[in-house]
Formats: sequence, C-alpha cells, structure tokens
Amino acid sequence: MVPRPLPYNGNYASADDYVSHLLHFVNTTDLFQILCGGTHILDFFTSSPGLFHTVLPKEWHHFLLQCDIMRLLDIFLRDDLDNLQLDGLPEMPDSLFQYIKSIRHLSLARDFTPPSHDLPVLPQTVKVGMKPKKIHEVKNFADYVHRLSQNIATSEANQISHFVDFGSGQNYLGRALASEPYNRRVVAVEGRENNVTAARGLDITSGLATKEKVMRNKKLWNKILEAGGPHPHENPDVFRQVAGTEAFDFRPREQLKSECTVEHGKGHVQYVSGRLDSGDLSEVIAKIDSTSLAKEKLKLMAISIHSCGNLSHYAIRSLILNPDIRAIAIVGCCYNLMTEKLGPPTYKHAYLRPTLQALNGRVGRESSRFDPQGFPMSKKFCTYDDDGVRLNVTARMMACQAPKNWDSVDSEAFFSRHFFRAVLQKIFLDRGVVKQIHHVPENTDGQATRKPGPFDVSTQPITVGGLRKNCYSSLRAYVRGTIEKLTTSTEYRQYADVMNDKMADITDEEIDKYEAEYLPRKKELCVTWSLMAFSAMVVESMIVVDRWMFLKEQAEVGDAWVETVFDYGISPRNLVVVGVKKDGAPSSA
Repeated sequence: MVPRPLPYNGNYASADDYVSHLLHFVNTTDLFQILCGGTHILDFFTSSPGLFHTVLPKEWHHFLLQCDIMRLLDIFLRDDLDNLQLDGLPEMPDSLFQYIKSIRHLSLARDFTPPSHDLPVLPQTVKVGMKPKKIHEVKNFADYVHRLSQNIATSEANQISHFVDFGSGQNYLGRALASEPYNRRVVAVEGRENNVTAARGLDITSGLATKEKVMRNKKLWNKILEAGGPHPHENPDVFRQVAGTEAFDFRPREQLKSECTVEHGKGHVQYVSGRLDSGDLSEVIAKIDSTSLAKEKLKLMAISIHSCGNLSHYAIRSLILNPDIRAIAIVGCCYNLMTEKLGPPTYKHAYLRPTLQALNGRVGRESSRFDPQGFPMSKKFCTYDDDGVRLNVTARMMACQAPKNWDSVDSEAFFSRHFFRAVLQKIFLDRGVVKQIHHVPENTDGQATRKPGPFDVSTQPITVGGLRKNCYSSLRAYVRGTIEKLTTSTEYRQYADVMNDKMADITDEEIDKYEAEYLPRKKELCVTWSLMAFSAMVVESMIVVDRWMFLKEQAEVGDAWVETVFDYGISPRNLVVVGVKKDGAPSSA
C-alpha cells in the first residue's frame, strides 16, 4: 500500500535489512544501552566523578562542553552531516560523529507530507473542546483512515462497515468520522464513564445526537429545585409530596440520555463502556447495534490516536483475535506505560536495571510480571540472540521525548527542573533519606559474581511529581516546595516521617552550598540528557518496528506498514502502524 513498509532513513537494501542492523546496534552498543536504560537523572550527582564522566567517552568531553546546547541539538538532529560546519568549535571526535550518524540512520523518518488534496474542514460544532493539536490530529487521521478503508476495499470482505476506536476518550475522532463529509459508523470503546458522558454531550452539540425528552410539570419541577434540587434519595418524602407520584423523573439535565439517530447514509456513533485487557473484542462486537446494519455483515477497522501503553498492543492484536476486524490503524504513545513480557534483565542486558520503589517497602514488579500483553510483541524480538530484546521503563520513558521540538526557552526550563531534582537527590543521599542500591548479580550462594561497576549502583527513587510554578525559581524554592509536598500531602504520606526526621532542619545556607558546588556542572547534565533523548529516538523506532514485525509474522495479515500521519512539530507521536487482513483470511485465537 506504500512504497516501502518502514520509513527508515539509512541506505538499507530492504526493511528486513534495516531491522537486522537496528537489532544488532541495540544489542551490541554499550553506550546506547547505557544512555537508554542504564542512566537515570536522579543519579547524576550521587556518585563520583558523576555520570557525565562515567557514561560518555573521555574524548567527547571537551567538544560537548564547549558546544552551546542548542547548537549541539542542531548537530544531533538537523545539520547535514556530510557538510558539517563547526566554526569556532573544537574538532569533533570521530567516534561521536559515527554515533550521531548511527542514531540518525536507525531512527525512523518522522517527516510528514500532507495529503495532496485539501482536507475537509471540521464543522465548527465538531471542533468544540478541541485544542489546535487535537484539531490537527483529528483532521488528518479522520481523512487518513477514511481513505485507507476505501483503498483496502478490493473485495467484499474488506469493505469496512464500522470503525472501532480504542480508548476513544471524549470521541473527537469518532465524532469527526460520523459527521459530514465522512458519515461513517463508529463504535467508541472507552473505559472511563466521565469521558463517555462528556462525549455524549458533545454529540448533542454537534448535532449527531438528540437529548432524551422528559415531560415534566414545570411548576412542580421548580418546587423540587427550590427544595434542594433533584436528589430524591436524600429526602424522598419531600419529593413524593411535591411531585405527587413516586414515578416522577427526578434526573437533572446532565443525566438525561442522548440518542444518536440512525439515518440511511448518515454517520452514527455507538458507545461501548468497559476497560480492555486483551485484543479479544468478542464482547464489544456482540454489543454493536445490529439495527444499523440492515443485515450487513460486520467488517471492522480498529483505529486509535495515541492509545497509551498496552492499549496499542490490544488494538494491534485485535486484528488476529477477531474475525470481524479486517484492518487496524494505530498511533501509540506513553511507551512508559507498557508492561514487559520477557522479565528482568539477564547478563546480556547489564544496564537495564529494574526500577525500585523506595521507602514505602514496595518493590517495582513490572519487569517480573512476564506479561504476555507487554513488549516485545513479535517473535523475532522475543527470541533475538536467544534472550530477546528488553527495554526498561527508563528507556521507554525517554522514548516519549520530542527533542526535535525543543526550543531554547523550553529547554532551559526543563533542564533547570532536572538539575534541581538531581541536586536534591544528592541532598537526600547525604542526609540519609535514601540509600544506595547495588545491582550486582549473585550466585546461588548469594555472593556477588563480580565487583560492582559504575553502573551497578543507583539510589532509591522518590516520586516528587509536579510542584507549584514558583518552586522552580531557585534551588532553595525547589527544595522547600518538595519538603512541604512530601510532608503535608496525603498522596505522599508515606514520605512524611522520613522528611520530618531527615530534612526538617536543612538551612538555606546548606542548600546554597549545594547549588554553588553543582551549578558549574549543570552543563554536564544538559548534554547527557540531550544525548539520552536523541538516542531514545531509536527506542521509539524499536517499539514501532516490533509492532510492525508482529503483524508481518501473522499468516492472516496480507499487508502491514508504518508511515507518518501528523506533523512532528505539532504531534511528535506521529507514526501509525497499519495492518490489513488477506481477503477471506481466517482468524486464529
């Protein structure tokens, strides 16, 4: 359906050749593994001489520290490497140049070419509630899946009758598809009732649905409102007296049902509530309103814009697990929320330490779940080099970055936040709030198999989360704001005792000494974080390629590919994974 199934950058002979180079690089390049999974910003200053000096090759240090951070991002991401101009900078080490080149070649291309035709304008009533990013996504993806459904309709089996939207949220995409000019039938699958309620309200605003009509005696209704509102369960005797009947409909306006009218040639939205925990849609499909089919056989396409974590896996697997699903088009996001299939790292994955949850006694069990729904999906990735491909949560979280979109203002803001958090972790370590954790494999007798290396030591993480805006104005403000939050917030009450015991007496002068010591090294953190985010573009490529490879391995799938559907500058998670069943293909469970 597209010229080549994967939008790779390098000069590879084929998609399979690209995948082979990608897997080899990820599996054999220590520096990549360290930057994508073996390095955490919390530990930046908790060891000596620090992660910048420990992680990065010594011959890189002078060049990286002399280069302005925004200029460095241009070199990583945008400059023509074949005609690289380094005016006023030291000579770039060849090993750094080759590393940059490898990351670029192995990262899937993200350039977006808008359709050659003019996209239909979303009706003003359909755009209600959408921000510009969402308008861009809905406008482009609605057109994309509509055209895709037409292009694959080469046989009756693949003539799509309904779109099934995984994690439809407030159903912006489904509403656009059901409205003019598409007039498609949509099944919106959403697990949060508040989202479904909001979506139904927006359907009424857009004209897709009408509100349920309730006949009431206006005078009696006003008396009910004067008596405290429509809450008969609080004082039922009062309301029976006012209404004169137990059958009186007390529901307020927001609880009235909306009804999407079914008309020939018009679009239709049906909501199916419930959380999905696999790709088996038999229960969802059984609820699809048959009155709109006119005895037509169900032929479904699963679609989703930014389905989080494993929800993308469920949507992709739905093509295999459900005979009625004929195609899928899935744009994933939130890779940090994916689970892991292969379990904890082995000796072949020395840098992918499992994440430990500290202080509250809970140990992170994510990598120990061996979740069959998790990453990786494909047999090729699960069995590569006899041990499979693993990505820990740190690597997957970095894959959610969008370094091509960083500007100087935004960069300075989040670099400062990272700097404050890294220094705070050092303070926590010095004051005994956290301890160092040693990650050295043990033999059957419980003895370490080797001497700890620089990447075998980390510190217990404490989740801080967001703070008030003024807490990011200085290190003093950040430390004080964090202590206050971890001491007083009920959400973080497990930290209150240790904060009061270890941090209550810290002085401004002590905080200032930490800032004076580590501020000259802030550039080290900025450079390392930038290299981590740049390298993690390959991590995202790995995740997307694994999903494509899974589809290629299935006998039922006739075609599968990946392409961009959004402008990266507006919506950086812009890669759609598409799969189409063979005509008349049976489906396996």
